[in-house]
Amino acid sequence: MKAVVFHGIGDISLDNVPDPSIRHDQDAIVRLTASAICGTDLHMVRGTLPGMVPGTILGHEGVGVIEQVGRGVRNLKPGDRVLIPSTISCGCCSYCRTGYTAQCDSANPNGAAAGTAFFGGPKSTGPIDGLQAEYARTPLAHASLIKLPENIDDERAILLSDIFPTGFFGAQLAEVRDGDTVAVFGAGPVGQFAVASAFMLGAGRVIVVDRLTDRLAMARAQGAEAVNFDEEDPVATILALTGGIGVDRVIDAVGVDAVHAQGGPAASQDAVKQGEAESRTVTAQRNEHDGNWIPGDAPTQALDWGVAALAKAGTLGVIGVYPPNDRFFPLGVAMNKNLTIKMGNCNHRAVTPGLVERVRNGSFDPLRVLSTREPMMNVIDAYKAFDQRQPGWIKVALDPAA
Repeated sequence: MKAVVFHGIGDISLDNVPDPSIRHDQDAIVRLTASAICGTDLHMVRGTLPGMVPGTILGHEGVGVIEQVGRGVRNLKPGDRVLIPSTISCGCCSYCRTGYTAQCDSANPNGAAAGTAFFGGPKSTGPIDGLQAEYARTPLAHASLIKLPENIDDERAILLSDIFPTGFFGAQLAEVRDGDTVAVFGAGPVGQFAVASAFMLGAGRVIVVDRLTDRLAMARAQGAEAVNFDEEDPVATILALTGGIGVDRVIDAVGVDAVHAQGGPAASQDAVKQGEAESRTVTAQRNEHDGNWIPGDAPTQALDWGVAALAKAGTLGVIGVYPPNDRFFPLGVAMNKNLTIKMGNCNHRAVTPGLVERVRNGSFDPLRVLSTREPMMNVIDAYKAFDQRQPGWIKVALDPAA
């Protein structure tokens, strides 16, 4: 089968690889009918999320049809059309039973203390081959896969695999309530769904901070107020917009890999050219301003702005990806403002079913965020365009069969 394979930092390719097979009784083999490129995939390609094992298939968003199930999968059968949530969970450990499915005790092959297991990630997450492929082995299928209603097409379903649930989870972490004023840092695909989710949870105002005009325009179309940090100081602007008080809630939908404030895309944005960045380290990337919002060694710029923009006793929800070696945070400022800080990987299996129902019954259409569709054969060029944040490339869906 064809699959997008990681070979090293800056080195990925569309390869012929062996078809997956059942390894455990609770496995399923899914024929992918839709996949996608996520900003988290870029973390792996750039090397800002370290520990990738060469040969790992990338991708953690998928929709498909079950081809085969193990003997322990009693609720699904071949022919069922399913959504593949990005994170994997067993459904029976204490964490899964209380809704913390991203912290499942059984899913990660590295053990209970290893944390979240997800498709196409570094060694610490499995590694488990990803979903930018024609077929995929899905572990713990009985508790992870979600059977899709007939009236949700692939284009809408693929947005439910990760980015819509993650955006909604960010709004939950930020404790958005009726009438709140919310700031979302980052207007990429997850940020767009954070905007939509904040409004769903009752926000009265949503302010979005980014620098890309097409993304700000998409947020504005949802009813958000746009702030371009290339043109104005975002904290000063937010304070002015809120009568000097600040916002009630902040959602960090950026993480460590972002664009710096002046001069356009960072040098790493051509890193998907094969072999180009193999010798680059995370430290060197930061020294070159890769992954930073402003020039200088400031990998937590979005967090700094978020804490400064929050009103006293506000809440910060962090869903942007930060690697384990990041140890920078404006702790003193946050403490002196009595802020609540919540963060983590999305509990997909707990969050997603409710969002599937919203899409099924027509109360929300996620298709507004899907900007680009590409056949799998064009995947490397699609990675480059998405990495360079070319206008219109906000969320990229892949067709494995094309």
